[in-house]
Amino acid sequence: MADKIATGTDIWFDEGGSGGPTLMLLHGLGCNADVWNGMKPIVAKDWPGRWLIPDLRGHGRSGHRAPYSYAGHAADMAALLKQREEVVLVGHSMGGVISIALASGWFGVNVRQVVAFGMKIRWTDDEVAKLHALAQSPVRYFGTQAEAVDRYLKVSGLIGLIDPASPAAQSGVRAEDGKFRLATDPMINAAAGPDVASFVAAAKAPVRIGAGARDPMVSEADMKPFDAKPEIFEDAGHNLHMERPAELWQFVRGTIA
Repeated sequence: MADKIATGTDIWFDEGGSGGPTLMLLHGLGCNADVWNGMKPIVAKDWPGRWLIPDLRGHGRSGHRAPYSYAGHAADMAALLKQREEVVLVGHSMGGVISIALASGWFGVNVRQVVAFGMKIRWTDDEVAKLHALAQSPVRYFGTQAEAVDRYLKVSGLIGLIDPASPAAQSGVRAEDGKFRLATDPMINAAAGPDVASFVAAAKAPVRIGAGARDPMVSEADMKPFDAKPEIFEDAGHNLHMERPAELWQFVRGTIA
C-alpha cells in the first residue's frame, strides 16, 4: 500500500493492489479517506485488482481549490484513472453522488458498477441555504489539536466511530501558525443540494443504492425511485462503512456483475 499526491494535481490518495478492475472508494462531505480504514484490510485481501481511496478536493490532505461542485469532484477522480480504465465505484453520502456522476461517461471513465449508500436525496431549501451560508464562514481556529479534533468529529458525524487520539482523527485537522483548524475548506459546503435524479438519469452503468435503517439522511422511500430494491441494513446508521464494514463489503461484492 502507498499514499501520495497525484502527479500534476493536489489530490491525496491511498492505493494498493494491481491489475483490474480498479476499485475506488469515495468518502462523504467533511470527512476524508481514513473513514474507510475499517474496510481497507478487507479490500486489500479480497479485491482482485487495483484500489484507490482518495481525499476529495478541499478535504483531509488534499488541496483547497474552489469552486467546489459534484462535477468538479468527479473530474478530479477521473484524473486519478487511466483513459477508459474499468472502475467499480463505492461512494458514501456525497461520495455516492460523485460516483454516479462519474458513471455518466462525461469524464472518460469506464464505470462497471456503482454502489452508493447513505446518499442524501431530498434537500429542502432551508438545508441548502444553511450549508451555502456555512461555505462563506471564516475558518475557525483552536488553541490545541485536541479541541480541533473534537470539532472535526462532531461536525462530520464521527463521534464514537473514531478514537480522538488516533491518526484517523488527527488527519481531519491541520496546524497553521501555531494553531489548529479543520482540514476541510469551509467552501466545500457550497456544493450542497445536488439534483440526484439528473445524475442517476445520466448514468450509463448499473447503480445500486443502500442505507442503514436508522440513517437520518435518507429513507427507503427516498431511494426507491432510483433503485426498486434498495439495500436496507437493519440497526445501522449513516456510516455503514465504519459501523458494518464486512456486511457492506458483502453487499458490494454481491452487486458486481
